[in-house]
Amino acid sequence: MDFDAIFGMTMSPVEIVIRGTAVYWLLFLIFRFVLRRDIGSVTIADVLVLILIADASQNAMAGEYHTVSEGAVLISTLVGWNYALDWASFRFPGLGRVVSPPPLLLVRNGKVLLRNLQQELMSTEELLSKLRTQGVDDVKIVRKAYMEPDGSISVLK
Repeated sequence: MDFDAIFGMTMSPVEIVIRGTAVYWLLFLIFRFVLRRDIGSVTIADVLVLILIADASQNAMAGEYHTVSEGAVLISTLVGWNYALDWASFRFPGLGRVVSPPPLLLVRNGKVLLRNLQQELMSTEELLSKLRTQGVDDVKIVRKAYMEPDGSISVLK
């Protein structure tokens, strides 16, 4: 068995880290500012987009790595950035507000805020459906309803 072919390095670890870092931040910005809030409600189209992004970014991140060691460096880079961002967001609340979108008010005093629904490309019917899952059958009893950063809906009656 050729262990060097399995675990050796054919690409510079620094290059792998730089590629992984660049693609991580590109994807982070896309998911934070373009695909903002649908994490809590994943549809088939969302899964398809994630698969296509993963496939398209794989070569950009890794180039032509061929060994387990190179894959481990790339995975460690991505996990490291994710951990660093979580840690920094916790440690520095101001950064947390940039990294994670604030809750978005969807209903105020029984009135649906259509502009905010439009901002999130959510229909009134979809909002009412989400309210029903929270045990609310009439929007008029809702004092406030928010779309949280994870895509869930919180309701104050």
